[in-house]
Amino acid sequence: MSPTLIVKKLRSELAGPFELTLAVGNCAAITGPSGSGKSLFLRMIADLDPNEGEVWLNDRERASMPAPAWRKLVTYVPAESGWWADRVTEHFPAAARSVVASLADRLGLRADVLNASVQQLSTGEKQRLSLVRALLLNSPVLLLDEPTGALDEESIRRVEALLQERMAHGTSILLVTHDQGQATLLGHQRYRMVAGHLERA
Repeated sequence: MSPTLIVKKLRSELAGPFELTLAVGNCAAITGPSGSGKSLFLRMIADLDPNEGEVWLNDRERASMPAPAWRKLVTYVPAESGWWADRVTEHFPAAARSVVASLADRLGLRADVLNASVQQLSTGEKQRLSLVRALLLNSPVLLLDEPTGALDEESIRRVEALLQERMAHGTSILLVTHDQGQATLLGHQRYRMVAGHLERA
């Protein structure tokens, strides 16, 4: 398969340099202890934290486009999602409501969740809804930081099934997880982050 995401000599003052190639429809799973640099690596790729080096999406270099445009193609989903309005429904386009409802149902969310106040959401509900927000973009690459960290076993299985489905349709995923079983299940490539350096697992 041709590469989707290519990372070359990516570094910051705290981590790197990193080299990684991720093919179309594949998942690179990264494990490692807390504080080792896993989240920082994703944020560097998304151009959210200061970094040097090159990141390519097929033949398009990250530096060739504005950061917001890059992040619509290479979409970062943090472990703790951000919310800017009082109601859940305000975070989704009105025209996509039926798709949002379908994805929410696939992830085991309650039927009335879109009408809820953000303050009423559990951590796990926020986590799944932030994933729904990202999936709506149909980005070629997803950067997922502990997407199931706050979920029960049934919800984890639902998320994993949906991610496998997206990969089957060509989405590439860079996944940070503490779950070794999840890394084995989803990861076509597996890495371990150790003190700001990436090693093949």
